[in-house]
Amino acid sequence: MKYRCLILDHDDTIVDSTREIHYPCYKEFLQRFFPEKSLAGFEEYIRYNFHPGVYEFFRDIVGLTEEETLKEQDFWNAYVKQHVPEAYPGIKQVLEDFRKAGGILTVVSHSYKENLLRDYRENGLPLPELAFGWEVPREMRKPKPDTVFEILKTFHLEPEEALMVDDMKPGLEMARAAGVPFAAAEWGNPVPEVHAYMRENADYYFESIEDFQRFLFQK
Repeated sequence: MKYRCLILDHDDTIVDSTREIHYPCYKEFLQRFFPEKSLAGFEEYIRYNFHPGVYEFFRDIVGLTEEETLKEQDFWNAYVKQHVPEAYPGIKQVLEDFRKAGGILTVVSHSYKENLLRDYRENGLPLPELAFGWEVPREMRKPKPDTVFEILKTFHLEPEEALMVDDMKPGLEMARAAGVPFAAAEWGNPVPEVHAYMRENADYYFESIEDFQRFLFQK
């Protein structure tokens, strides 16, 4: 294989969670607690998650205070516990084939670790050897590279032996900061501007899981 380790994003890379969970949760939270605030449309919501990022979106664009942001996190976590997103068709086979070939599966996500591991189990996906989620200290969260460095250290890998796979800009920034190659996973993203940015800036760009699978196992 071209890479020994995959450093996988979770939401909208492995599971279709923004469409099925995160956007509906965001709408319900604002409508229930802040009905006076403007509600972003689905694609607009994705654009804001792409840049400046989810935390900055709620703080700087929605306009929540720090206390209100923590309240939204609690609401989101409770909502996620009651909803399991579906894995994208074909991703299970990719992960199983990579594991069978001796590859290392890891995850760095903005979801909580317990929730993303549940998603893996509920969708019958091979569990990652190491996973980091929103529970890590803020200064270590994506796009900070600390968790990538921890993965490289744990498995005795050089940066070029790992591949970061993500659909969003924070993942790209994290990969660049850690010195690892980056693959844009755009099979679930409906926003043309995001596709254009990722096509121009990522090391590799994929609009289908089938193309990603062929790339991983090319001779």
